[in-house]
Amino acid sequence: MNMAMMRWKAYLIDLDGTLYHGNRMIDGADILIAGLQQASIPYLFVTNNSSKTPEEVAGRLSSMGIPAKADHVCTSAVAAAEYIAQEQPGCRVAYIGEQGLSSALADAGLRLVEDDPEVVVQGIDLSFTYDKLANAAGWIRNGAKYVLTNPDLLLPANGGLMPGAGTLSAAIQAATGCKPVVIGKPSGILMKHAIDRLGFSPEDVAVVGDNMLTDISAGVQAGCGTILVLTGLTTDANLQSFIADAGVQPDLIYRDLHELRQSITGILLMREYSRI
Repeated sequence: MNMAMMRWKAYLIDLDGTLYHGNRMIDGADILIAGLQQASIPYLFVTNNSSKTPEEVAGRLSSMGIPAKADHVCTSAVAAAEYIAQEQPGCRVAYIGEQGLSSALADAGLRLVEDDPEVVVQGIDLSFTYDKLANAAGWIRNGAKYVLTNPDLLLPANGGLMPGAGTLSAAIQAATGCKPVVIGKPSGILMKHAIDRLGFSPEDVAVVGDNMLTDISAGVQAGCGTILVLTGLTTDANLQSFIADAGVQPDLIYRDLHELRQSITGILLMREYSRI
């Protein structure tokens, strides 16, 4: 048990590589989340994936046996829509992305247009074309603000990797010379969105994830505690290399989700004992 956990009251939990691989639940994910629910510990799932709605994400988790509801899900698409709505309420937005992004933008009261937008927002788009690239580049060069849901260059798919939103963004940036406002991890914008939803101060929240460059870096930048789990991208073999690349250290490291749950359970028992 580590006493660093005593100060954390809520958790922001990554998904891919932390709770599941593809369509396979990582061992212990269901027990971890069920335990948080039973102990009434606040938590949210936080994902860079902009292609799915919160309802779809929750449905995917539930289908694997991980307890989930849509109101526990924070996506980069929802955070991007909220960011734009706060900066420019009701503005004209052209999007490059999937259903999760278009739904989030519409729900935020933004006007989806196909020409002369004030903002271009881009996420992963499985039907990305030269015409979409040309249109986006022209709008941005003419003064439209450029917002990127997440900077992931590659995504896991069918046992391999496919281009992510960051790869598409590289083409747009090359055509415009414009750097986007980045919403997803490691940016602090998605983290602030999630922390605000929890209703806690950043120092009361711990970020749980498997990726030093996104999850842990985002947590450090947001002022949160950080818990690295060696369930996905980061392993014993590459840990020191990723720490060096990220330039940050996680507060705690756990080999698996069972070890993490045992530590959280221990903290709960200590808190209960201190009240006696």
